[in-house]
Amino acid sequence: MNKDIKTVIEVKNLTVGYEGIIVLENINFSVLKGEVLVILGESGCGKSTILKHLIGLNDPIKGDISIFNKSLVHSNDITRHYLSKKFGVLYQSGALFSSLTLEENVALPLEEFTKLPKEMIASLAKVKLSLVGLQGFEKFYPFEISGGMRKRAGLARAMALDPDILFFDEPSAGLDPISSAELDELILYLKDTLGVTIVIVSHELDSIFTVADRVIMLDKVSKGIIAEGDPLDLMENSDNIWVKNFLTRLSLRRKDVKKSK
Repeated sequence: MNKDIKTVIEVKNLTVGYEGIIVLENINFSVLKGEVLVILGESGCGKSTILKHLIGLNDPIKGDISIFNKSLVHSNDITRHYLSKKFGVLYQSGALFSSLTLEENVALPLEEFTKLPKEMIASLAKVKLSLVGLQGFEKFYPFEISGGMRKRAGLARAMALDPDILFFDEPSAGLDPISSAELDELILYLKDTLGVTIVIVSHELDSIFTVADRVIMLDKVSKGIIAEGDPLDLMENSDNIWVKNFLTRLSLRRKDVKKSK
C-alpha cells in the first residue's frame, strides 16, 4: 500500500444499539483518504445505525470513532463542531427545506458556519449547484424538480463547506435506473476531481459495483462485519456462502447456509 495513503476514519471496538439492545458489537474498520467505502448488508443489520454514529448523531455503547486522529466520541463540543465541518451528509430523502429555494438550501451551512458576506455566500451556492449539474435551477423550490435533482441539490448542500468526507445514506433510493446511474457518475466525478473521501450506506448492488473501492458487509446475526474487500472479488471468491449469494442476488435462507458449512 502507498505510504502516502492516510486513514481519515478509524472505528475501534465499537458497540452500538438502542435501549439496551445491541445492534453491532466490537466492530473495527477504517476508511482511507480518497476512497469510496460502501457499508452494506441486509435490512436490520445496522447500516443506518453505524452511519448515525459516524456523523456524531448518536453516541456508542462503547468504543471510539476517530476522524483525522481526533476522537468524535470523547471530544468536547468545540472539537465536535470542528469535526462536523470536515464532512457533509446526503440523506436518503435529500432533506431539503421545502420553503427555501435550492440556492437558499445550499447557502444554509455557509450562513451557519462562516462569516462570509451574503453576496459571496450566494455566489458559492451557485457554484455548488453548478458542480452537480443544477445551474439555472437556483431559484427553484424542491417540489418543482425531480427526485434525482433533489438528490443532487442535497449533495450540493453537503459540499457547501468543501468537506474532506462525504457521507451518503442510500443515495439511489427512490430513483429510476437512469437517475441512479447519473448519480453514480457524479459520485465518481467528485472523487476524481475533488479527492474527497466517500462513505456510502447502500444495498443497491449496481451502484456498489460501479462506485465502491471497498465494501464492508454487516451481519445482523453475528452483529459484526462478516466480509471486507473489493465487492467483485468478494462475489467471486468469498468463502462465506451468505456473502456470495447476497452479492449475486441469490435467495438463500440462513438455515440452508448453516447446513452447507
